[in-house]
Amino acid sequence: MRIGLRSMVGVLAVVAGSALLAAQEIDWPRERPPMPLAAREVHFPSYEVRTLDNGLRVIAVAHHEQPIVSVRLLVGASSVSTPLEQAGISNLAAALLDQGTTTRTAQEISTQIDSIGGTLSTGTGADLTFVSSVVMIDSFDFGLELVSDVARNPAFRPEEIARQKEQALSSLQVSANDPDYLATVVFDRLVYGFHPYGLPNGGTAETLLGITAEDLAVYHRRHFVPNNAILAIVGDITSEEAFTAVEQVFGDWAPGELTIPPVTDPPPSTARVVVVDMPGAVQTEIRMGHLALARDDADFLAFDLAAKILGGEGGNRLHRVLRSQRGLTYGAATDVEARKAGGNLLAETDTRTETTGEVVRLMVEEFARLRSQRVGGRELSDAQAYLAGSFPLTIETPNQIATQILSNVFYELPLDALETYRERLQAITPDDLARVARQYLLPDRLSIVLVGDAAGFVGQLPGVGFEDFEVIPVEDLDLLSASLRRTSTGAASAVR
Repeated sequence: MRIGLRSMVGVLAVVAGSALLAAQEIDWPRERPPMPLAAREVHFPSYEVRTLDNGLRVIAVAHHEQPIVSVRLLVGASSVSTPLEQAGISNLAAALLDQGTTTRTAQEISTQIDSIGGTLSTGTGADLTFVSSVVMIDSFDFGLELVSDVARNPAFRPEEIARQKEQALSSLQVSANDPDYLATVVFDRLVYGFHPYGLPNGGTAETLLGITAEDLAVYHRRHFVPNNAILAIVGDITSEEAFTAVEQVFGDWAPGELTIPPVTDPPPSTARVVVVDMPGAVQTEIRMGHLALARDDADFLAFDLAAKILGGEGGNRLHRVLRSQRGLTYGAATDVEARKAGGNLLAETDTRTETTGEVVRLMVEEFARLRSQRVGGRELSDAQAYLAGSFPLTIETPNQIATQILSNVFYELPLDALETYRERLQAITPDDLARVARQYLLPDRLSIVLVGDAAGFVGQLPGVGFEDFEVIPVEDLDLLSASLRRTSTGAASAVR
């Protein structure tokens, strides 16, 4: 399956224009927004890092502006290291952590954290699982012990497993008719293939039903060990007080042998256009992008800035072209998903059925234009000013600080990366953006997903450069199938 090369070249030729135009530096946009306020000075709190004898890495951050403490534990437990037939086990396990331990019921956990005015949350992402609590300083010992109990001693009671499965299955049923959800999960599947990043964290109905209490216990024993975890204590507490408390609560956590199987790399980026047909839909959800850089790549910051100029905070050419100039959508955005084993660049929007083809063409043009034309100095400086100015908002509270620091440690970034963020951002030049755009932007290898009423827009696609595409009825969609189509129907995929 491929996009017609001749048609794609035609689209890109429209973008590039003459050789002279492509070589020019376009100082875009032509209408300058109000000047940003001067970036205020950032005082990043002091921190200290120690490793316990059992391998648990601990970060203590003094932040005395409020009498609260954030306790946040990250564990390298996620779908990345689980077999395909157990897709969704990491999400299910994370949901069950605070639903009862070997010493507390779910109701007791909820009542106890509420009684001290604290919060407790658990969750999972593409690379990790977290347990987080925020409490007043006089409840720090309790908050720390509760995080330890929830992370280390989940009961995985049958009645709670059944309840969480029922909720997950109900959510999947609702999501099966949500164009926004479908567009995103199909895009991930196109970009990452059968790599764990390509499957929804919540799994599928089939995989969820097959997960047993023993599967959950094995998963927990394999991943939830101190030498596979990082703990951050941030708030109105000294480093010594934090480390002493952590040693008392987590010091007896026995390390384990990390027997996590290796994960294959995502497949190379290849052009593919998939239409998920939802007859009667009045608009089309559009997702477009390809593989990108891992979080620890030296070019990540410059590439992320280029992506934000394309469709993010401080720039957003896509929004300007699609909404402000053409009135084709309410909004458009581009984001870089950064993960340990790679990442992806994703552009997304929605539009009326009858304007789907035009929006797809304009989006591809903006990808190509960013790659072929240098970003002007004014556009770059405006984006840098916005990002530098908003950065302090991301480290205002102890929980935000804990999240930022843990993310940097987890992705093995330099410890001073947060402190030097604004300086490194401001040092990026138009030459840097031009280099990363040429090297990493792939407008001829875009994965494109369109979810909507296919009959209303597929006829537009050849005219905007896409002669080859697949149409899959929404009721036939199967993320675990190589063709993305349920094989039980016996029907062949509709391919032009």
